[in-house]
Amino acid sequence: MSEYKYDVVVLGGGIGGYTAAIRAAQLGKNVAIVEKEKMGGTCLHQGCIPSKALLRSAEMFASMNKSEEYGIAAENVSLKFDLVQSRKQRIVDQLHQGLQFLMKKNKITVHHGQGRIIGPSIFSPRSGAVSVEREDGEIEMLLNSNLIIATGSRPRSLPGLEADGRMIMTSEDALRMESLPASIIIVGGGVIGVEWASMLNDFGVKVTIVELDKHLVAQEDEDVSKELERLFKKRGIEIVTGAKVLANEVEVGETGVKLNVEKNGEVQALEAERVLVSVGRIANVEGLGLENTDVVVDKGVIRVNRFMQTSESHIYAVGDVIGGLMLAHMAGHEGIAAAEHIAGLTPHELHAHLVAKCTYTRPEIASVGYTQKQAEEKGHQVKIGRFSFKGIGKALVYGDSDGFVKVVADRETNDILGVHMIGPQVTNSITEAALAQLLDATPWEVGQTIHPHPTLSEALGEAMLAVDGMSING
Repeated sequence: MSEYKYDVVVLGGGIGGYTAAIRAAQLGKNVAIVEKEKMGGTCLHQGCIPSKALLRSAEMFASMNKSEEYGIAAENVSLKFDLVQSRKQRIVDQLHQGLQFLMKKNKITVHHGQGRIIGPSIFSPRSGAVSVEREDGEIEMLLNSNLIIATGSRPRSLPGLEADGRMIMTSEDALRMESLPASIIIVGGGVIGVEWASMLNDFGVKVTIVELDKHLVAQEDEDVSKELERLFKKRGIEIVTGAKVLANEVEVGETGVKLNVEKNGEVQALEAERVLVSVGRIANVEGLGLENTDVVVDKGVIRVNRFMQTSESHIYAVGDVIGGLMLAHMAGHEGIAAAEHIAGLTPHELHAHLVAKCTYTRPEIASVGYTQKQAEEKGHQVKIGRFSFKGIGKALVYGDSDGFVKVVADRETNDILGVHMIGPQVTNSITEAALAQLLDATPWEVGQTIHPHPTLSEALGEAMLAVDGMSING
């Protein structure tokens, strides 16, 4: 057995883990990461990056199929899915290589293997040391002053629709498809489900979405959800909301899957070549050795305070494993907060409602703050500003003018309570709205900011002015 000593050990090399490690190293700490697979975690290898690479290819394919609208004739446009997958992998590999360079640059030691937290022992008087079992069976003991748990999450399964990796898939399985099915049923209309629906529809797959809630992307403002449903239906995507899959009535054959869903007391039969189950994610808290500590796991996630400390003050946890907003950028920010607190700093407090959320469908969705319904439930008297992309010259030039920007503000204080966008490239515009809320700006102040013309960002400026009836082009 080999023994190593570090100031900080990070269990998990995803974005929350490696960001925490880099920040801790910048602050002068001797840092190690334990990762059983590849550095980068779910976001780099099974989530954000590969899925967005596929979405870009799908968007390109859809654009080429309507290129004559731009005066460009493209004949015999065909999809070569093997090349799509190759491009995706090149991007992932390039980023993975860059991440390995960052580990070396910041003098962070990476221990590859299965990490497990041990309790008080001859190695350490308190819990938190990490035993690492390498692939060759050798054991490494990592002693540390502080431990950061960043083990991420995995796709949640649905009883009766357990994934087999081929006919019934998770999003991670779908990323490995070698060919596209002719049809697919997507169970779950949250962020991941609608992104796959948009992508596969653009690739020419017949898509049906089944969602238990009454709307797709139910966490978004209802007006945004309704607009996405309208545009999806316009593209030929079948949407079945308010429907429950009857788990005991699923038939998996060699050529397809049959399932029944119940809606308003009536049963509807659905059939497709494949099924993609996208019903959320579950934190990876099992097999870590948490039972050897006093760390509290509540409702399947690790409980932490505002500084990311668990009930054992020298053990921290960040990212999906603590629940809340399971977003890559949230995990990274939590990692920074943990590292800074370990170093004796007081990190800026995180407020979940001020974290921007992005959905990379066509059109894109982006939001920050409270929805109109949430704001009203919290007792605010609201006023609304709304502006359509049809009034934005750059959107018409771009060839995509569907969607709008909606601003929710407090009628008495004039504070911005939430901003909700659906339209072209809105994921690139939401940061301005997030900054405005962080700095307590008013709609008037954002509206008075001169937004260059022609740009898509003008829609946000116009929506802010519309809150008080001052929109120029609306």
